[in-house]
Amino acid sequence: MPAYICFFDNLIIMQRIFEDTSIAFKLKSDSELERAYFLFKLIANEPLVRIGTAVTNFAINARLPVEGLIRATVFDHFCGGTSEEDCLPIIDKMYQEKVSSILDYSVEGKKQENLLDNALAKVLRVLDFVKEKEAIPFAVFKPSAFGRFYLFEKIGSGKSLSEEEQAEWQRVVGRYDKVCKKAFDLEVALLIDAEESWMQEAADNLALEMMRKYNKKKAIVFNTAQMYRWDRMDYLKQLKNIAIQEDIIIGIKAVRGAYMEKENDRAEEKGLKSPICSSKMATDQNFDDAIELMTENLGHFAIFSGTHNEESCYKLMNIMKAKNIQPNDQNIWFGQLFGMSDHISFNLAAHGYNVAKYLPYGPVRDVMPYLIRRAEENTSVAGQTSRELQLLKAEKARRRI
Repeated sequence: MPAYICFFDNLIIMQRIFEDTSIAFKLKSDSELERAYFLFKLIANEPLVRIGTAVTNFAINARLPVEGLIRATVFDHFCGGTSEEDCLPIIDKMYQEKVSSILDYSVEGKKQENLLDNALAKVLRVLDFVKEKEAIPFAVFKPSAFGRFYLFEKIGSGKSLSEEEQAEWQRVVGRYDKVCKKAFDLEVALLIDAEESWMQEAADNLALEMMRKYNKKKAIVFNTAQMYRWDRMDYLKQLKNIAIQEDIIIGIKAVRGAYMEKENDRAEEKGLKSPICSSKMATDQNFDDAIELMTENLGHFAIFSGTHNEESCYKLMNIMKAKNIQPNDQNIWFGQLFGMSDHISFNLAAHGYNVAKYLPYGPVRDVMPYLIRRAEENTSVAGQTSRELQLLKAEKARRRI
């Protein structure tokens, strides 16, 4: 492969490793490659995505028999299956190429106490499952899987809880503690996803409470920082000070963010300043600054760099090289979503870096909100879909030679 020069703050990486499509798509059959190309061609058409989303939502709500079609196309591309066992062939297949998996039960929007308890039971079962599989280094859950969104929002806004709500919140804290303690006992790292900004403060505080309890010797609990928020660098600096003062390790999954349109619409509707950075460039800078801050304090941070941005990956690789941090250092992981950016995931793994794919699973109907977000995200992120298509096209051409 030809060598290219890439400059970042006077550091140099000599090779642009993400161009190697033979490694990126090694696990895809010719038919799977064609399906991926077809899907991303559809996703590239924004009006078609909007129409398809509306039609799919209608079909699901009307209980029309469309699950087979969804399963054979978008579901099988972006999801591992309907159950943990269903995901095993994909998990094992990816791990042969040194790419780990993170089982993500992607069922959203539950409110009833019994369903929240069911979500806890599901994560506890996944932890047992994970402990037995070297190929699955992390478990994951969303805050709203363990408590009502409204409750997080009310606490974050400083409003007083009723006696009934206080009891409800203690049940949320109990769910967090139960799953974090089990992760600690099993020595399995646990990622807590981020959600909308107006509920996140309460979730952040609860995650920190768990880190204070379980991250004294190694990072078990990881909170998520959405770096499209302009206030997240201050948040990370506060965590750095806490880590130093209290001698704990802060686990952080850094991502750009997944709720931009919703955040901006709400801010405009309420006449508030948007929590989102003013530009894509500002978000990119914020993300890279976060990674740099954490690598400068690696003894007090463990990093999961969740990004599909090639330049951010190169920058972290460069920092690691400059600081003589080995590619397989367990305090630094790279992560991407299943069905996206295989050119990043598999090429990083081939060069010895720690890589894990988020592998969503669950009943087809219940996972639809996740799948719709993936389609909308690929449509709205400039260059993402065109890059996927470019690489898929290159691999198709390579196989014809």
